[in-house]
Amino acid sequence: MRFTASMTSDGVLERDFTLGEVTGVLWSPASGPGHAPLILMGHGGGLHKKTPALMARARHLATTCGYTVAAIDAPGHGDRPRTAEDDQARAELRRAVAAGEPIGPVSARYGASLAERAVPEWQTTLDALQDLPEIGPDAPIAYGGGITLGTAIGMPLTAADPRITAAIFGGGFVVHDALLEAARRITVPVLFLLQWDDEHVDRQSALGLFDAIGTKEKTMHANLGGHGGVPAFEDPAPFLVRHLGRATMSPA
Repeated sequence: MRFTASMTSDGVLERDFTLGEVTGVLWSPASGPGHAPLILMGHGGGLHKKTPALMARARHLATTCGYTVAAIDAPGHGDRPRTAEDDQARAELRRAVAAGEPIGPVSARYGASLAERAVPEWQTTLDALQDLPEIGPDAPIAYGGGITLGTAIGMPLTAADPRITAAIFGGGFVVHDALLEAARRITVPVLFLLQWDDEHVDRQSALGLFDAIGTKEKTMHANLGGHGGVPAFEDPAPFLVRHLGRATMSPA
Protein backbone atom coordinates (compact mmCIF):
# COMPACT_ATOMS: atom_id res chain seq x y z
CA MET A 1 0.00 0.00 0.00
CA ARG A 2 1.41 3.38 -1.02
CA PHE A 3 -0.05 6.65 0.26
CA THR A 4 -0.06 9.27 -2.50
CA ALA A 5 -1.70 12.30 -0.86
CA SER A 6 -2.64 13.47 2.61
CA MET A 7 -4.68 16.34 4.05
CA THR A 8 -6.32 17.20 7.36
CA SER A 9 -9.47 19.29 7.75
CA ASP A 10 -12.03 19.68 10.53
CA GLY A 11 -10.35 17.01 12.63
CA VAL A 12 -10.25 14.33 9.92
CA LEU A 13 -7.12 12.98 8.24
CA GLU A 14 -7.74 11.95 4.61
CA ARG A 15 -5.13 9.84 2.82
CA ASP A 16 -5.28 8.63 -0.79
CA PHE A 17 -3.58 5.33 -1.52
CA THR A 18 -2.85 2.84 -4.26
CA LEU A 19 -2.46 -0.91 -3.90
CA GLY A 20 -1.44 -2.40 -7.22
CA GLU A 21 -4.19 -1.29 -9.60
CA VAL A 22 -6.60 -0.42 -6.78
CA THR A 23 -7.14 3.24 -5.92
CA GLY A 24 -8.55 4.11 -2.52
CA VAL A 25 -8.89 6.58 0.31
CA LEU A 26 -8.64 6.29 4.08
CA TRP A 27 -10.31 8.65 6.56
CA SER A 28 -9.47 8.67 10.26
CA PRO A 29 -9.61 11.06 13.22
CA ALA A 30 -6.67 13.46 13.14
CA SER A 31 -6.03 12.48 16.75
CA GLY A 32 -7.42 9.57 18.68
CA PRO A 33 -6.75 6.03 19.81
CA GLY A 34 -5.30 3.47 17.43
CA HIS A 35 -6.93 0.18 16.50
CA ALA A 36 -10.33 1.84 16.17
CA PRO A 37 -13.11 0.00 14.34
CA LEU A 38 -12.62 -0.05 10.57
CA ILE A 39 -15.54 0.60 8.21
CA LEU A 40 -15.36 -0.48 4.55
CA MET A 41 -17.55 1.63 2.26
CA GLY A 42 -18.71 0.90 -1.27
CA HIS A 43 -19.98 3.39 -3.84
CA GLY A 44 -22.83 3.27 -6.31
CA GLY A 45 -22.68 2.19 -9.94
CA GLY A 46 -20.99 4.68 -12.25
CA LEU A 47 -19.66 6.66 -9.26
CA HIS A 48 -16.40 6.62 -7.29
CA LYS A 49 -14.81 6.50 -3.85
CA LYS A 50 -15.13 10.24 -3.16
CA THR A 51 -18.75 11.06 -3.94
CA PRO A 52 -20.03 13.84 -1.65
CA ALA A 53 -22.46 11.53 0.14
CA LEU A 54 -19.84 8.85 0.79
CA MET A 55 -17.30 11.41 2.02
CA ALA A 56 -19.89 12.97 4.33
CA ARG A 57 -20.69 9.58 5.89
CA ALA A 58 -17.01 8.75 6.28
CA ARG A 59 -16.16 12.06 7.95
CA HIS A 60 -19.21 11.77 10.20
CA LEU A 61 -18.12 8.32 11.41
CA ALA A 62 -14.56 9.52 11.96
CA THR A 63 -15.56 12.55 14.04
CA THR A 64 -18.59 11.11 15.84
CA CYS A 65 -17.43 7.56 16.53
CA GLY A 66 -13.65 7.73 16.14
CA TYR A 67 -13.78 5.17 13.32
CA THR A 68 -11.36 4.66 10.45
CA VAL A 69 -13.15 4.44 7.09
CA ALA A 70 -11.79 3.01 3.84
CA ALA A 71 -13.24 3.20 0.33
CA ILE A 72 -11.86 1.95 -2.98
CA ASP A 73 -12.88 2.52 -6.59
CA ALA A 74 -14.69 -0.48 -8.04
CA PRO A 75 -13.14 -1.96 -11.21
CA GLY A 76 -13.67 0.38 -14.15
CA HIS A 77 -14.77 3.23 -11.88
CA GLY A 78 -13.23 6.41 -10.50
CA ASP A 79 -9.50 6.64 -11.09
CA ARG A 80 -9.28 3.14 -12.55
CA PRO A 81 -9.09 2.35 -16.27
CA ARG A 82 -12.06 0.74 -17.97
CA THR A 83 -11.91 -2.54 -19.79
CA ALA A 84 -13.79 -3.30 -23.00
CA GLU A 85 -16.37 -5.11 -20.85
CA ASP A 86 -16.87 -1.97 -18.74
CA ASP A 87 -17.41 0.23 -21.79
CA GLN A 88 -19.78 -2.24 -23.42
CA ALA A 89 -21.90 -2.65 -20.28
CA ARG A 90 -22.18 1.11 -19.78
CA ALA A 91 -23.18 1.61 -23.40
CA GLU A 92 -25.85 -1.10 -23.12
CA LEU A 93 -27.22 0.47 -19.93
CA ARG A 94 -27.40 3.90 -21.58
CA ARG A 95 -29.22 2.44 -24.59
CA ALA A 96 -31.73 0.63 -22.38
CA VAL A 97 -32.48 3.76 -20.32
CA ALA A 98 -32.83 5.92 -23.45
CA ALA A 99 -35.20 3.41 -25.02
CA GLY A 100 -37.25 2.98 -21.85
CA GLU A 101 -36.32 -0.71 -21.71
CA PRO A 102 -35.61 -2.77 -18.56
CA ILE A 103 -32.01 -2.50 -17.39
CA GLY A 104 -32.25 -5.73 -15.40
CA PRO A 105 -30.47 -8.21 -17.66
CA VAL A 106 -27.48 -5.94 -18.35
CA SER A 107 -27.28 -4.68 -14.77
CA ALA A 108 -27.38 -8.19 -13.29
CA ARG A 109 -24.71 -9.50 -15.65
CA TYR A 110 -22.39 -6.55 -15.16
CA GLY A 111 -22.93 -6.40 -11.38
CA ALA A 112 -22.03 -10.06 -11.00
CA SER A 113 -18.90 -9.57 -13.08
CA LEU A 114 -17.82 -6.55 -11.04
CA ALA A 115 -18.36 -8.45 -7.79
CA GLU A 116 -16.15 -11.32 -8.99
CA ARG A 117 -13.38 -8.80 -9.69
CA ALA A 118 -13.90 -6.55 -6.67
CA VAL A 119 -14.24 -9.02 -3.79
CA PRO A 120 -10.62 -10.27 -4.03
CA GLU A 121 -9.47 -6.65 -4.34
CA TRP A 122 -11.32 -5.70 -1.17
CA GLN A 123 -9.82 -8.66 0.68
CA THR A 124 -6.30 -7.73 -0.45
CA THR A 125 -6.96 -4.14 0.58
CA LEU A 126 -8.17 -5.32 3.98
CA ASP A 127 -4.98 -7.38 4.41
CA ALA A 128 -2.92 -4.25 3.73
CA LEU A 129 -5.02 -2.09 6.06
CA GLN A 130 -4.58 -4.57 8.89
CA ASP A 131 -0.81 -4.34 8.37
CA LEU A 132 -0.93 -0.63 9.21
CA PRO A 133 0.14 -0.09 12.84
CA GLU A 134 -2.74 2.32 13.51
CA ILE A 135 -5.29 -0.34 12.49
CA GLY A 136 -3.77 -3.73 13.23
CA PRO A 137 -5.28 -7.20 12.96
CA ASP A 138 -7.65 -6.88 15.93
CA ALA A 139 -9.67 -3.79 14.98
CA PRO A 140 -13.38 -4.65 14.57
CA ILE A 141 -14.51 -4.44 10.93
CA ALA A 142 -17.86 -3.68 9.31
CA TYR A 143 -19.08 -3.12 5.78
CA GLY A 144 -20.61 0.34 5.93
CA GLY A 145 -22.79 0.23 2.89
CA GLY A 146 -23.31 1.56 -0.55
CA ILE A 147 -26.53 1.61 -2.51
CA THR A 148 -26.68 -0.30 -5.81
CA LEU A 149 -23.17 -1.44 -6.77
CA GLY A 150 -21.92 -1.02 -3.21
CA THR A 151 -24.32 -3.74 -2.12
CA ALA A 152 -23.85 -5.92 -5.22
CA ILE A 153 -20.17 -6.09 -4.17
CA GLY A 154 -20.67 -5.82 -0.41
CA MET A 155 -22.94 -8.84 -0.02
CA PRO A 156 -20.54 -11.33 -1.65
CA LEU A 157 -17.66 -9.72 0.25
CA THR A 158 -19.45 -10.01 3.61
CA ALA A 159 -20.40 -13.61 2.84
CA ALA A 160 -16.81 -14.48 1.91
CA ASP A 161 -14.78 -12.70 4.59
CA PRO A 162 -15.24 -13.66 8.26
CA ARG A 163 -13.39 -10.54 9.40
CA ILE A 164 -16.53 -8.48 8.66
CA THR A 165 -18.78 -8.61 11.74
CA ALA A 166 -21.68 -6.31 10.73
CA ALA A 167 -22.93 -4.84 7.45
CA ILE A 168 -25.15 -2.14 5.97
CA PHE A 169 -26.68 -2.76 2.57
CA GLY A 170 -29.22 -0.94 0.42
CA GLY A 171 -31.68 -1.58 -2.36
CA GLY A 172 -31.61 -0.04 -5.80
CA PHE A 173 -30.00 -2.83 -7.82
CA VAL A 174 -31.13 -5.83 -9.82
CA VAL A 175 -31.29 -9.03 -7.80
CA HIS A 176 -29.78 -12.11 -9.44
CA ASP A 177 -29.11 -15.71 -8.40
CA ALA A 178 -25.49 -15.17 -7.33
CA LEU A 179 -26.52 -12.28 -5.08
CA LEU A 180 -29.27 -14.35 -3.47
CA GLU A 181 -26.78 -17.15 -2.85
CA ALA A 182 -24.38 -14.72 -1.19
CA ALA A 183 -27.18 -13.27 0.94
CA ARG A 184 -28.04 -16.72 2.28
CA ARG A 185 -24.44 -17.12 3.53
CA ILE A 186 -24.43 -13.87 5.52
CA THR A 187 -24.69 -14.52 9.27
CA VAL A 188 -23.62 -11.14 10.75
CA PRO A 189 -26.05 -8.39 11.85
CA VAL A 190 -27.42 -6.43 8.87
CA LEU A 191 -29.13 -3.08 8.36
CA PHE A 192 -30.92 -2.90 4.99
CA LEU A 193 -32.00 0.43 3.49
CA LEU A 194 -34.78 0.37 0.89
CA GLN A 195 -36.23 3.13 -1.26
CA TRP A 196 -39.89 2.16 -1.59
CA ASP A 197 -40.46 3.87 -4.96
CA ASP A 198 -37.22 2.95 -6.75
CA GLU A 199 -37.92 3.38 -10.44
CA HIS A 200 -35.21 0.97 -11.59
CA VAL A 201 -35.78 -2.06 -9.35
CA ASP A 202 -38.80 -4.21 -8.59
CA ARG A 203 -39.71 -3.76 -4.93
CA GLN A 204 -40.61 -7.42 -4.47
CA SER A 205 -37.17 -8.54 -5.62
CA ALA A 206 -35.54 -6.27 -3.02
CA LEU A 207 -37.86 -7.62 -0.33
CA GLY A 208 -36.97 -11.13 -1.45
CA LEU A 209 -33.27 -10.33 -1.13
CA PHE A 210 -33.78 -9.05 2.41
CA ASP A 211 -35.72 -12.20 3.23
CA ALA A 212 -32.86 -14.34 1.86
CA ILE A 213 -30.20 -12.81 4.14
CA GLY A 214 -29.22 -15.65 6.46
CA THR A 215 -28.55 -13.75 9.67
CA LYS A 216 -30.86 -13.97 12.66
CA GLU A 217 -30.42 -10.23 13.27
CA LYS A 218 -31.50 -8.02 10.38
CA THR A 219 -33.43 -4.77 10.20
CA MET A 220 -34.97 -2.98 7.21
CA HIS A 221 -35.46 0.77 7.03
CA ALA A 222 -37.83 1.57 4.14
CA ASN A 223 -38.41 5.15 3.04
CA LEU A 224 -40.62 6.69 0.39
CA GLY A 225 -38.71 8.02 -2.59
CA GLY A 226 -36.92 7.04 -5.74
CA HIS A 227 -33.56 5.62 -6.70
CA GLY A 228 -30.62 7.16 -4.84
CA GLY A 229 -32.84 9.17 -2.52
CA VAL A 230 -31.96 7.64 0.85
CA PRO A 231 -32.79 10.36 3.42
CA ALA A 232 -29.94 12.09 5.20
CA PHE A 233 -31.44 11.12 8.56
CA GLU A 234 -30.55 7.47 7.89
CA ASP A 235 -27.43 7.70 10.05
CA PRO A 236 -25.26 4.53 9.99
CA ALA A 237 -23.61 5.38 13.32
CA PRO A 238 -26.19 3.91 15.78
CA PHE A 239 -26.16 0.52 14.07
CA LEU A 240 -22.36 0.43 13.82
CA VAL A 241 -21.81 1.59 17.41
CA ARG A 242 -24.21 -1.05 18.66
CA HIS A 243 -22.15 -3.81 17.05
CA LEU A 244 -18.60 -2.41 17.01
CA GLY A 245 -18.50 -0.01 19.94
CA ARG A 246 -17.25 3.54 19.83
CA ALA A 247 -13.58 4.53 19.69
CA THR A 248 -14.00 8.10 20.91
CA MET A 249 -16.69 10.69 21.44
CA SER A 250 -16.74 13.94 19.48
CA PRO A 251 -16.47 17.17 21.50
CA ALA A 252 -20.09 17.89 20.62
